[in-house]
Amino acid sequence: MNVASGWRARRGFFVLSVAVLVLDQVTKVLAHHYLSDRRAVEIVPDFFNLWYSRNPGGLFGSFRSWDGPLRFVLLTLLPMVAIVFIAAFLARTRAVDRPTLFGLALILGGATGNLIDRLVRGEVIDFLDVYVAWPKLADWLVQQFGTAHWPTFNVADSSIVVGAGLLLVSIVRPQHSPEPDGTLPA
Repeated sequence: MNVASGWRARRGFFVLSVAVLVLDQVTKVLAHHYLSDRRAVEIVPDFFNLWYSRNPGGLFGSFRSWDGPLRFVLLTLLPMVAIVFIAAFLARTRAVDRPTLFGLALILGGATGNLIDRLVRGEVIDFLDVYVAWPKLADWLVQQFGTAHWPTFNVADSSIVVGAGLLLVSIVRPQHSPEPDGTLPA
């Protein structure tokens, strides 16, 4: 398989990354416009709300209180490097299965979406709020974790988590070789 046919075979994965990025940015603009001055909007009672928040930290608000160059390195420079490496890997690799390529494409789109937020706004817009309100389960969650709410998240975060899940699937399942004609197995 030559470089040109390799690129054509992976073009769809870059399209997926761009689609995730666009969906993430559009939903964040809509969330900012429609939710920033409202209380939570209940979508599924006792389980799911739209709730606008801004996260200056990393995953689950980590590094929120850090200031200075270390925070910039962890939340901006490292993601930039990871994005470049993932994009290069997607463009050049030959012997990788579809779940790996889908996972990397989802991570690439999500990481780029959150990086844009950090560069443009200095923080990430989150608006998806999942929680448990059923008394026994909510009480248990509060006792175990201090809350019955999952940290508020966004489309980019969801894409990164699903992509990481696909990478795990790729690690634990048997690997398939490319077909004799150079195409990837289904």
